[in-house]
Amino acid sequence: MSNIQNLDPGLPPPLIRLDGLSKRFALPNGTRFDAVKNVSLQVRQGDIFGLVGKSGAGKSTLLRLINLLERPDHGSVTVDGRELTALGKRELREARQGIGMIFQQFNLLQNASVFDNVAFPLRIHGRWRAAEIAQRVHECLALVDLAEKVDAHPAQLSGGQKQRVAIARALASRPSVLLCDEPTSALDAETTQSLLATLRDINARLGVTIVIVTHELAVVHTLCRHVAVIEDGAVAEQFALAETGAARKTVLGRTLARLVAAPPQDEAVAYA
Repeated sequence: MSNIQNLDPGLPPPLIRLDGLSKRFALPNGTRFDAVKNVSLQVRQGDIFGLVGKSGAGKSTLLRLINLLERPDHGSVTVDGRELTALGKRELREARQGIGMIFQQFNLLQNASVFDNVAFPLRIHGRWRAAEIAQRVHECLALVDLAEKVDAHPAQLSGGQKQRVAIARALASRPSVLLCDEPTSALDAETTQSLLATLRDINARLGVTIVIVTHELAVVHTLCRHVAVIEDGAVAEQFALAETGAARKTVLGRTLARLVAAPPQDEAVAYA
């Protein structure tokens, strides 16, 4: 039975639909850990959707299930009308061009220039000519206010600049969805606010749907429109922040604070 909660009845179908997702990992001691348990969610086009919870709750695993970096043991993933879990390898590679992803530790190519880092996903797909790649790289760097860093290398950049390069790279193939896995955790408070402003601007200007994993209350309140609280691999609660009054926001804050403050599950931390 689906447990999808329709946050906005009467609107068109969601851009992202997760139905009955479960994922189990084998642990070194021979036991198994249920990282995601029968999760169903939907994310509307143009939304900024937060997945929040303590370390080990399963939120990052759930994020990776959206683009099938982790393949679910059960359930289906549909993005932009295509059921990814039903696609073959070639079709899945094509579908993933519409899903960008950024990570906590940036994942940049250290020996490559900023230009080559942003150009990388365009080159591996093999459908872009050199002139088109150059134009798109400069467009994406302009979007994140790093046009002047085109020839720099990651070692010459601050943490915030590295994350902006990662965003530019994720946007290069013009995705409809941007998945963000704890993108501000390695940044200070001021840089975090600047990066959130960049993500908000990208959402507003390009209409890119953003799903962000975070345990930071500031990120939730500054950026997200809808939030799902993930606890022990399942959806504990959902909130529509734009429709939430002050009292409800206080409840949300206490809920998140309780989850974040709670000690992580030791064996589950690797699958957070």
